[in-house]
Amino acid sequence: MSKSKSNANTGNRPSANKVPRPDRDRRVRQNARMARVLGVLNLIQSRGRWNAKSIAEELNCSERTIYRDLEVLEFSGVPWYFDDEGQCYRVRPDYKFPVLGLTDDELLGQALATAATNSPGLDVNAGAAPTTRKIAAASSTQAKQILADAEALVSVLDLKLVDHSRHHEAIKTVQISLLERRQLSGTYDTPYEPRPLKLKLHPFRLTLIKNAWYLVARPHDEVSPRTYRVARFKTLRTLGEAAVVPEDFSLRSYLGNAWGVYRGEVKYDVKLHFPNPTARIVTETTWHHSQKADFQRDGSVILSFLVDGLEEIANWVLSWTGRCRILQPMDLRNRVNAQLQAGLAMNT
Repeated sequence: MSKSKSNANTGNRPSANKVPRPDRDRRVRQNARMARVLGVLNLIQSRGRWNAKSIAEELNCSERTIYRDLEVLEFSGVPWYFDDEGQCYRVRPDYKFPVLGLTDDELLGQALATAATNSPGLDVNAGAAPTTRKIAAASSTQAKQILADAEALVSVLDLKLVDHSRHHEAIKTVQISLLERRQLSGTYDTPYEPRPLKLKLHPFRLTLIKNAWYLVARPHDEVSPRTYRVARFKTLRTLGEAAVVPEDFSLRSYLGNAWGVYRGEVKYDVKLHFPNPTARIVTETTWHHSQKADFQRDGSVILSFLVDGLEEIANWVLSWTGRCRILQPMDLRNRVNAQLQAGLAMNT
């Protein structure tokens, strides 16, 4: 045997110190990579602005890995491109990635979304029903049956929402303006002013809070945004002028610790005592994101909240009259007592 052939054969043999990785590990790595590649596709198909750095941070990998995954998508025929204006990756608008292999849980979730968006107050557009019909049309007989059965058996009733049946066009106008980043113009009827206001707005967000739809927008001649109840717009139209929306705007930061919609200027540490059995009833619901419950030995509970402003929480406390004791602050106790006395005076 020649020396060169001996070396060639030796090179084909695994090293004595190297343990071959089983097929299972290789499949796990392949599956992880496939999941990450699909994750990249999901992000760049979304409405967000994703560049290599932000995608890498979101998927917890390196930017070099993201560039390799983008090549995989390109070789697979996904028509992505880099949007110079938005400084982010996009997928060509006419490209549709097929939805395949939905699980029963995913089908049930779609049916629930259909039922919810059919409810008065949430039926502000076509909702989830058209999507459900398309999924059913492209799905197996079993999936069609799951969607049909779930839709027939799941209902969302009596949500106590503001009647928006006459405001669908206003909500649709807001949605279009938000998507196209265009300004709004309209007249706004508020109970706090003697006549409707003429407004020109830069829309930031459309949000459902408590029981009504609200628009967060900045008046054209002001520096800070305001909150407007959509149902109070008498007229509303989209303008051709571009809206200026801060990229770092956060709805949670804007609302702060407001109990509902309107954020007061003073922060209060509120503590309320609910006796048993009211304690069990009141703690079935999370009323505010800052809520903390401290159960007592006698079965009662002390609920704590950190809120900006007292007007909205005072109205909520009044709904528990006779079943709630205000421990702090004294300002809240005085406000509630004054409203109770006014109520007694009106009904004596």
